[in-house]
Amino acid sequence: MRKPADQPLVTGKTETPPERHFRLPSTDRGEAAEARNTLEELLADLPAIAGSLPEGFLDAVERFVALLLAGNRRVNVTRVTSPREVARLHLLDSLAALPQIDRLAPSQAIDLGSGGGLPALPLAMARTGMHWTMVDSVGKKATILAEFVQALSLPNVSVIADRAEALGRSVAHRERYEMVTARACASLPVLAELALPLLTVGGSLLAWKGPLTEADAEVRRGRVASGQLGGGRLRIVDPGVTALGGHRFVIVPKEHATEARFPRRAGEPGRRPLG
Repeated sequence: MRKPADQPLVTGKTETPPERHFRLPSTDRGEAAEARNTLEELLADLPAIAGSLPEGFLDAVERFVALLLAGNRRVNVTRVTSPREVARLHLLDSLAALPQIDRLAPSQAIDLGSGGGLPALPLAMARTGMHWTMVDSVGKKATILAEFVQALSLPNVSVIADRAEALGRSVAHRERYEMVTARACASLPVLAELALPLLTVGGSLLAWKGPLTEADAEVRRGRVASGQLGGGRLRIVDPGVTALGGHRFVIVPKEHATEARFPRRAGEPGRRPLG
């Protein structure tokens, strides 16, 4: 399968050494170490996930948290800044998807609305054989993400500053990815229209959601919208991680090519959702 063409808008690398962007005062380093220790405690109850992480992962994730906290003072990329909550709501929440990702076994993924690099950066550090494209429509956030990528030395991650609707109509990105991920990005009917045009047939949308049930209107409308866009049976998956409360994953496989009229122009999926 062809690798998606890189976008020149944000390269994922910067010419300025990252230390000039992130001075990482001792408070950031101390809070990052606390987040790392909390994550280790949480992973002790999840031996299958903990045992699948590569050597040096915790060192890398500690560095990422320090960068995240420092970068957040320049551009608001996260409202969660308490070290223990960063570990639980950001890091653990991202890693909880690893069993699903390993089952689906994509070689490349695109993450929509990447914000502070979650879930893509922890997952890229956990599965270095996968290529990740992070997308954020806000240029300042995309620039921060590119600086994170350079500082963390992640050759398997690139960054694009653009809207998902534009990428879904671009020949370089339409139906080129085996997985689309999205965390706290949009309701399911909207997300389906943003994500499914980017998926190759056989790929899957993996969405992070709260405590959804089959009876929820969002799920019912998401099923209808997915069907209009070439998606198969929508599934709700409980990650089985007690510390995350009622968090769920929604998985939608791509079974048929998406009609050329989707996605609609920028902003239209949100203004007039399908389903």
